[in-house]
Amino acid sequence: MDRFVVNSNGPLSGTVRAGGAKNSVLKLMAACLLAEGRHVLVNVPRITDVEIMAEVLAAMGVTVTWEGPDELAIEVPADVVPEAPYDLVEKMRASVVVLGPLLARHGRAKVSMPGGDDFGHRPINMHLNALEALGATFETSHGYVEGRVDSSVMSRPRLLGTHVVLEYPSHTATDNVLMAAVLAKGTTVIENAAREPEIADLANYLNTMGARVSGAGTSRLVVEGVDELRPGRHTVIPDRVVAATFLAATGLAGGDVVIEDARADHMDMLLRKLTAMGITIAQEPEGLRAVREPSHRLTSVDVATLPFPGVATDYKPLMVTLLTVADGVGIVTENLFTGRFRYVDELRRMGADIRTEGHHAVVRGVPRLSGAPVRSSDIRAGAALVLAGLVAEGRTEVYDAHHVDRGYEDFAGKLAHLGARVERPA
Repeated sequence: MDRFVVNSNGPLSGTVRAGGAKNSVLKLMAACLLAEGRHVLVNVPRITDVEIMAEVLAAMGVTVTWEGPDELAIEVPADVVPEAPYDLVEKMRASVVVLGPLLARHGRAKVSMPGGDDFGHRPINMHLNALEALGATFETSHGYVEGRVDSSVMSRPRLLGTHVVLEYPSHTATDNVLMAAVLAKGTTVIENAAREPEIADLANYLNTMGARVSGAGTSRLVVEGVDELRPGRHTVIPDRVVAATFLAATGLAGGDVVIEDARADHMDMLLRKLTAMGITIAQEPEGLRAVREPSHRLTSVDVATLPFPGVATDYKPLMVTLLTVADGVGIVTENLFTGRFRYVDELRRMGADIRTEGHHAVVRGVPRLSGAPVRSSDIRAGAALVLAGLVAEGRTEVYDAHHVDRGYEDFAGKLAHLGARVERPA
């Protein structure tokens, strides 16, 4: 049975680790394609999406092996098969970030149109337009995008540095253009770049490999192209969304929990919202500590998703779940993606009072939810439904638990370690 079984109980307590950031490690794995040799990534979570990306790389002739609990060795040959097959890419849209590195190093790439989470159409036109500005040409047919770099004016196919303005600060588009630009001839300036910590993590590793990237963490990246990169070793930053999930769990169930690898500077706006709801959060030597007295009910707030440093769309299911049992009415606005309220019907099955209209959800808090069978539609929605079960009378079963496995390592085990009554039946 692909499910979590959750029963409410008393407050949570203890220490937990978020582990390496999913949204960073997938791009770091793609970046390894830029240099022949042995790369080593440390603090890698054992999640389904990492396994899928490993399969994507393996299909290209790259050897990916675990060398410890959280250490991944990636051996890249001189020549790779520059194609990402449909059966793998359709499982995870982040696979599209192999496009930039393949074009940069090999001058050609064939990548299936991306799939992934079920919350609305997210086209890759922005990726293709930016890569075309660097000199690539594309043809789209039979579900694949095929890109090439003209080699008629140089001894080898090579992109050309240019000025790129992204129409929106897309995280994955910034990743793709950044990885393409590091081996381009000349200087590339990326305006309106995404500012997420994971972008800076990628830039740090590229610089370790010999790239010349500056401005990471701002909306303007400057990339001086180099002729060649070398493999290296890199420790992945902690996962801010997983850390936020444990903060939300503490807010819902009450208690005193330390997320020992969480970084407050990676989620400042979210922490402000959680503090306004009545959760005490402090950075201490052992980690980020969250405290909520079970006798103190949460207070409703309004939330709007925005690109970093705003409240990330990945946090929104957690915030909606917190608001379901808060005192008052909170309005949640989704500014980034359509279709990301699909889990709301499941929360309603648990007794939540939520009304949606377009990009908005109006959440009127109730004293307590009611356990029910519900179904996960994506990674964060599934995690949020598990957390809802922490404050629901009776038993909650969250089906399609495999979605949660894509982004959380041993989610049930970590919550149980904090005292939650969560199981993942075999």
